[in-house]
Amino acid sequence: MSRAWVILVAAGLLEIVWSVALKQADGLTRLVPTVIGIAVAAVSLGMLSIALADLPVGTAYAVWVGIGTVGVAVTGMALFGEAMSLSRLGFLLLIVAGIIGLKLVEA
Repeated sequence: MSRAWVILVAAGLLEIVWSVALKQADGLTRLVPTVIGIAVAAVSLGMLSIALADLPVGTAYAVWVGIGTVGVAVTGMALFGEAMSLSRLGFLLLIVAGIIGLKLVEA
């Protein structure tokens, strides 16, 4: 995997961190999770920008958002008791398949 792809995947994983931090920030009323969420979001966006130097914008953005979407949905189910159903998991797997597909056609 190229450097750009590694940076992109890491940026996508940071999407999970900042989303969970903002959930914990309780509407930006708790200072520490708010600061963590905003700081990590900025780092994630910066890493996406670096990856875009070598990857097509459509592919990179879709992968970045897809990793964040699946990660936050799974984290929400695991940590916050959000609804889990076979259909929800199936649709998340479709997003994962799309991410893998984009990586394969980009290679």
